[in-house]
Amino acid sequence: MLRKLIIIVFAVFMSSACNAQQQYERYHGDGIDEYLQYVPLASTYVLKAAGVDAQSSWKRLLVNSATSFVINAGVTYALKHTIHSTRPDGTDDHSFPSGHTSIAFCGAAILHKEFGKVSPWISVAGFTVATVTAVDRVRRNRHHWGDVVAGAAIGVLSVEAGYRLGDLITGEKKKNVDVAVMPNGFTLLVNL
Repeated sequence: MLRKLIIIVFAVFMSSACNAQQQYERYHGDGIDEYLQYVPLASTYVLKAAGVDAQSSWKRLLVNSATSFVINAGVTYALKHTIHSTRPDGTDDHSFPSGHTSIAFCGAAILHKEFGKVSPWISVAGFTVATVTAVDRVRRNRHHWGDVVAGAAIGVLSVEAGYRLGDLITGEKKKNVDVAVMPNGFTLLVNL
């Protein structure tokens, strides 16, 4: 009787372990975060191409976003290959910081800079997508919470640095005059 019980417990344990391994293999590397990380930046270019009034010209947008992503990638991957933090799933030692999260938040910060004044909901949507990307990285056991928080900070700060450096490269700055049509008239905003 004891022998049958041990065999049954062992069979249930092995079945669970095999199912867990199959789920790991099925979801590892093909999560929604693989695509979501690019949505905020792609949205920036789609809105600009659709004629939505951005804060930058095409030249400024291209240079500043490229500069931001170069800074983001440099900082993220330098830290990944310096710190050697093991991923929660044990696959490698490049967990800190989260590259997917830094890309998503870099794109969301660019989207906010370009279209945040058009509608705050555009910014909310961009940062929501970036947050879902970060949460999915933790959910799929690819990162710890600290990894995604650091990735988010690197993404946003790289945009601040990228826009400052990009403006020095292009010699352009954001628009200095904005006009808004209100129900009771026009509003003119001049940034000095």
